[in-house]
Amino acid sequence: MLAFTLAGCGAAAHAPHGSEVNLDGQSYRVVRLDLKHETLSLHWRDPATGAPFASIDALREWAGAHGQRVLFATNAGIYDANAAPLGLHVEDGKTLVPLNLAHGNPASGNFSLLPNGVFAIDRHGHASVETSAAFKAAGKPVRWATQSGPMLVIDGALNPHFLADSGSLKWRSGVCAKTPNEVVFAASEVPVNFHDFARLFRDQLGCRNALYLDGTISQLYVDGEGYAGAPSFMVKPYAGIFAVLVPQ
Repeated sequence: MLAFTLAGCGAAAHAPHGSEVNLDGQSYRVVRLDLKHETLSLHWRDPATGAPFASIDALREWAGAHGQRVLFATNAGIYDANAAPLGLHVEDGKTLVPLNLAHGNPASGNFSLLPNGVFAIDRHGHASVETSAAFKAAGKPVRWATQSGPMLVIDGALNPHFLADSGSLKWRSGVCAKTPNEVVFAASEVPVNFHDFARLFRDQLGCRNALYLDGTISQLYVDGEGYAGAPSFMVKPYAGIFAVLVPQ
């Protein structure tokens, strides 16, 4: 059985649209998804061979070979040295990597800059972003999920670890669920710090909770518009790709 759903079968096969957003002179690409009409899924490995897709292009080729078309795609959460998801990874209701609540050294990576969090879509197609601790406490079954970190916005407040004058500038991507049906992905088109990126989600996009997905390697793909985000030469293999697929 293929580990994906024939997404969007009841909807017209029109790609989501990306939009350019500017905040304080910094440019971002933003894609909004309406989960009432677009089915978002998560992909790590080819279900037949077990080989990681690793890139959006590889997922697009695989989809084409299976009568599908990728309308939207972006990288999921942070991964480890073995190119496996570092935290929770759920595909079509199956937990491939469990929730990771280990508290590491923040100097060792963004995942350990607490709190980290989970972006999930439940069995009813409703999306949420919450801290990893809140996700565990809720104990609700989900259909798709990625764990990453740090949280950018928590209950309307910026992550207190972020510094407005930080000189750590990178291409960055993140996600929020403005409502259970409205998901917003964003990628910076210039290097930015965490504080500015979090402000994009809170002040420009109106998100009360937002999660950082990854930096430096992050891109958004929209059918008919191409790629946005980090330059192609910066992109490394992904361990998880969110996508909207429809029949050809």
